[in-house]
Amino acid sequence: MDISVRRATKEDCPRLLELITELAVYEKAPQEVTVSLEHFIESGFGEKPVWWAFAAEADGKVEGFALYYIRYSTWKGQRMYLEDIIVTEKMRGKGLGKLLLDRLIIEAKEKKLSGIIWQVLEWNEPAINFYKKYNASFDGEWINCAINV
Repeated sequence: MDISVRRATKEDCPRLLELITELAVYEKAPQEVTVSLEHFIESGFGEKPVWWAFAAEADGKVEGFALYYIRYSTWKGQRMYLEDIIVTEKMRGKGLGKLLLDRLIIEAKEKKLSGIIWQVLEWNEPAINFYKKYNASFDGEWINCAINV
């Protein structure tokens, strides 16, 4: 199997949305995916992109991706926020996630960011175990907050 990681392109967006939906089903919240393809494309490839991504291909088909944006911490400065790292169910355990996270680490270093942060559901043991291999720290002190407008 030929596996590679590259920057995502505008043309990848329909496939990335398929994978986002697959993740939402896995996380038991498929109804939460409400972003349109047009908005998704504009947000990543429009005049002022707010997200960037790397795609993992296996034999020429996108089977995973990692999407991030830059956030600012008043304590730490610019940091990479990993919004999603997704690998299709059939390709999990084949090294795509590792290739994607390794590429994100390189990107963060190249951009001189102070670190990478993300969230993981407390019941997602496979993901937690994956992140532990990177010596990730887990913070149970903060509570997620959101306002829908």
